[in-house]
Amino acid sequence: MNEIMIDTCTLPIALSGAYQVASAPFIHANRTADFHVLIYVTEGYISVTEEDQDYLIQKEELFFLKSGLHHYGKTTIPQGTSWYFVHFRTSAPASPCQPFQIRNEPGNQGLVSADSAYMLPLPKHTYLPIHSRAGEMIAQFINYMNSTDPLRRWNLNFKLFETLSECAFHVYSGFPKADSLAGQICRFLGEHVQEPFSSSLLEDRFHLSYKHMAACFKKSTGITMQTYHTQQKMNLACKLLRSTLLPIKEISLRLGYQDMLYFSRVFHACVGSSPSAYRKQLWI
Repeated sequence: MNEIMIDTCTLPIALSGAYQVASAPFIHANRTADFHVLIYVTEGYISVTEEDQDYLIQKEELFFLKSGLHHYGKTTIPQGTSWYFVHFRTSAPASPCQPFQIRNEPGNQGLVSADSAYMLPLPKHTYLPIHSRAGEMIAQFINYMNSTDPLRRWNLNFKLFETLSECAFHVYSGFPKADSLAGQICRFLGEHVQEPFSSSLLEDRFHLSYKHMAACFKKSTGITMQTYHTQQKMNLACKLLRSTLLPIKEISLRLGYQDMLYFSRVFHACVGSSPSAYRKQLWI
């Protein structure tokens, strides 16, 4: 799998990063780099080959190229494709690390043992919704990387560690692999987040029965397709409430809810507060 590992002993080193939009069709560079590459596509797709393995990174998919391996393109990447990228390095940890496992640990956790050094693999290729925490952190990291903050050089590698960690933990949150049926359904529902949920639209897109897709999706993610679709709608609603001054009625309509009161009830059930209270607390 050519996985990249991060650990709690050493910070990754950020080298460069940006948000790019292809102004013309192009083919991925032919190179063997001495750094890792994070690629997060927001529109279109990127095709790249690592050693002899071909990958297609589509909209809302995260991918990592590993340092020291031969990377090159075989097919053209279309004009208009947009993506975030980060070039970074990792080094061998200063002390032995053990694989990190998520578990609840009872009792007082104030004391940490001397051998509490852990490592975690970054996902090679996974679906990552734009409005997910990891997706937003990648965008925020790129903005910070190119900011004029006088403390940027001091904070940058720590912020990269936080961002990569969130990407790693993302795979624990029930999101399926990008190339699985559930992953493709996630991407499709994300692309239709502003539309009402439609079982017939899913059947037309995937040429499978809704019953079969529902069973596969529930087994892979632990939730229903409709619940996932609603969660994505509410994630977008939160973003619009945070970043715009749009009236709540307008946000409701944009997300396909004609009844603003029903939208408010769904939002409260998912977020724990009404849309107006959520927006108000941002300014306290």
